[in-house]
Amino acid sequence: MPELIAPAVQLYDAWREAHAEWGPGWHEDGFGLRPGDEVDSSSGFAAWVARLTPPPGPSGSPDPGDDRGTYRWIVEDQRVLGAIALRHDRDEHARWAGHLGFGIRPSARRRGLASWALGRMLDEARALGRERLLVVCATGNVASARTIERCGGVFEGVGETRLGSTRRYRFTLRG
Repeated sequence: MPELIAPAVQLYDAWREAHAEWGPGWHEDGFGLRPGDEVDSSSGFAAWVARLTPPPGPSGSPDPGDDRGTYRWIVEDQRVLGAIALRHDRDEHARWAGHLGFGIRPSARRRGLASWALGRMLDEARALGRERLLVVCATGNVASARTIERCGGVFEGVGETRLGSTRRYRFTLRG
């Protein structure tokens, strides 16, 4: 049974295996990788994981005011299958890439993991008091578009971003 967990340094080898399966490029949405992140060494990986995992707020949950967002890895039997990220409004990246990003490694696709993770992250966004979320995917990414629509995303149109043409969806989490 898969689970959503916070990024963990203990999964370094499992994450590297997933990363290698994807190959180079910007298609691992949900992991929060940035161009300057050095993840090939254990110390660089640990620094990256620390950047992704904010200290808990007063309630013990991640602080919704923290600019890092909420990152979760999809893990099953100590194998990293993918990731999902809830980006915060103040993040410039969220303005063009959306508030939610997700990715499933190629060998784990077509199992419903993205829909499952997206549903869980929408629940987490509601718990954090979020009212609306923007989610985007490349216009040619039919699988992601279907996942977003299956989970209740409402198509708003096509837009242009740094990565090219994208489909834009809105989730309304509160009346």
